[in-house]
Amino acid sequence: MTTDPVLDAAASAACNAWTSAVARYDRAELIEIVAEGADLTPTTRLDDIVESAIVAAIEPHGVDVLSEEIGHIDNGSDTTIVIDPIDGTGNAAAGVPFSAFTGAIARDGRFVEGLTVWLTTGKRWWAHVDHPSPLRTTGRRSLDGAVVSMIRPKGSGAGFLAVAGRCDRVRILGSSSIEAALVADGSLDAFLDAGSDTHRIVDLAAAVVLVEQAGGVVADTRGRPVEFTVEIDRRWSGVVAATAELAEELVDVVAGA
Repeated sequence: MTTDPVLDAAASAACNAWTSAVARYDRAELIEIVAEGADLTPTTRLDDIVESAIVAAIEPHGVDVLSEEIGHIDNGSDTTIVIDPIDGTGNAAAGVPFSAFTGAIARDGRFVEGLTVWLTTGKRWWAHVDHPSPLRTTGRRSLDGAVVSMIRPKGSGAGFLAVAGRCDRVRILGSSSIEAALVADGSLDAFLDAGSDTHRIVDLAAAVVLVEQAGGVVADTRGRPVEFTVEIDRRWSGVVAATAELAEELVDVVAGA
C-alpha cells in the first residue's frame, strides 16, 4: 500500500515551500506575524508560505481540508486531510533542524492514515489502519526508567515536574509531531503535554494512526477522547505512550500534581 495521493501531494508541497522559504528569508522575516490563524493564534510568514503551497497542491483532489491557519474548508467530501503545515515553526525559523510537516486522512470521521515528514532530513513516518506497520514502540509499561519528551512547562509546571521526577530522562524538542513519531518508532517511551492544553487536532491527528498502529496509545491527561473534529480551536493535553499502562500512569501522575 502506498501513501494516499492527497497526503503525498501535501507533504511534497510542504517540503518544497519550506526549502524555498528558509533559503529566501532571514529569521526575522520568517517569524514576522502576517495574519491571525483560524484558532486566533498568530500566523508567521513561514506558516503562511507553506500552508498556501499545500492548499494549492491539494485543491484539485476536492477533499475537505482542516489546517492550522486557515481552519476548515468544506468541499462536501467524505474525506478530510488534517494538516499542520509546519509543526515546530519556531525551530524552523531559528535554523534549529527539528520541524515537520504532519498530516492525516480522515474518512467518515475516522483517522485512517498518518504521515509525518521531518523537513530537514526528509525522514518519513507513515502508517495506515489497513496495513501492517513496521513501526514498533518500546513496549515500556512503567514511568520508572522511561525516556520521556514533553512540551515545555507552563503555568506552575507542576505536572511537568512530577513526570520529570519519576522518569529516567526528559527531552524538550519543540515539535509534537516528530516527538510522537519517535514514540511510534521506539526512540522515546512517551511524549506529552503535562496539562497545559496546548495540542490541537492538527498536532495529534497523524499520531493517532502512527502510534496506535505501532502498538502505542494516544490519550489526554483529562480523559477527553482524541478524535476527529473540524473545531480547530479545540484543545487537548496529549499523551503519546508506548503502552496503555504507561499512558495511564502518566495521566495519573499529571492529575496528582
